[in-house]
Amino acid sequence: MTSVVLEEIPDRITLALEISNCQGNCVGCHSPFLREDVGEELTPAVLDALIADNFGVNCLLLLGEGNDPAALLSLARWLRERHPRLERALYSGRTAVPEKDIWDLFDFVKVGPYKAECGPLNQRTTNQRLYYHGEDITARFWHRGIDPARQD
Repeated sequence: MTSVVLEEIPDRITLALEISNCQGNCVGCHSPFLREDVGEELTPAVLDALIADNFGVNCLLLLGEGNDPAALLSLARWLRERHPRLERALYSGRTAVPEKDIWDLFDFVKVGPYKAECGPLNQRTTNQRLYYHGEDITARFWHRGIDPARQD
């Protein structure tokens, strides 16, 4: 599934693509069907068509890593070369992403499995983190409004 989203990556109009064959098993997962091999194969031709059909997006987010790390990195390299103005983002449910290639090829990397008791990224109690070129920018999600996790 694809959709244009405005809140996943700060200040970006983001084309979000769900990646199947998720290796995670998060309790409360909002997309458990992504644990299966579903959907269309994500190829450079498919990406070109999606990008062309979604004029105005300035970021492409892969929601998940799938089960083929080499294919993921190959797509990221291709995106960087073919669409250099389009920023690349990856949501990994892993607690840490040690692979240097991922940090080099993706502008944004979100880590951490969803844990209901910690809350989503927009709560200060979250276990998840969003990085932009290695800098933790998670606090940008903590709006100035009422934060149910805040204890004043």
